[in-house]
Amino acid sequence: MDESKFVMFGRSQERKVRSDCEGGIQFSLSAEEQFVQSISTRAPLAKILNEICIALDCHIGNVVSLISLPGDDPAELAAMALNAARFGLYAFCSEEIVAENAEPLGYLEMYCSLRRNPSAGELQFIERAKCLAAIAIKHQHEARQQDNCADRPVRGRLLEWPMPMY
Repeated sequence: MDESKFVMFGRSQERKVRSDCEGGIQFSLSAEEQFVQSISTRAPLAKILNEICIALDCHIGNVVSLISLPGDDPAELAAMALNAARFGLYAFCSEEIVAENAEPLGYLEMYCSLRRNPSAGELQFIERAKCLAAIAIKHQHEARQQDNCADRPVRGRLLEWPMPMY
């Protein structure tokens, strides 16, 4: 099987191999700027969320991340969790992604080949990933509203981000 492909819970997805994964990618200012640029140029939401998961997986290592949206099929998500267990993966982290007003925007699920909890440092990266995902999801919702109501632009304040980690 090609190194740039992987099968994630029954779905084949393209995964870019990055040399910086070996040294542990950080959510550096330049990486965050790339995410924000992708968001502002209306890159497909699935692509942005996948890139956030890849960055998180590479930084933490030995984990597989998935960001799902409230409209995703619950049966499919349950099947993914069951398949993860069948392949010997353990639940590592399950976090809700919320807007500033506590509106649920999605869910971050992470699985690990070892039964363990995230460290304090890993939790900081998880929080940053959730924040970036929330911005991407909220921006897509606002863009849809603008497209539907071109005469009335909808703008919201960006979430406050945790301090950058280097």
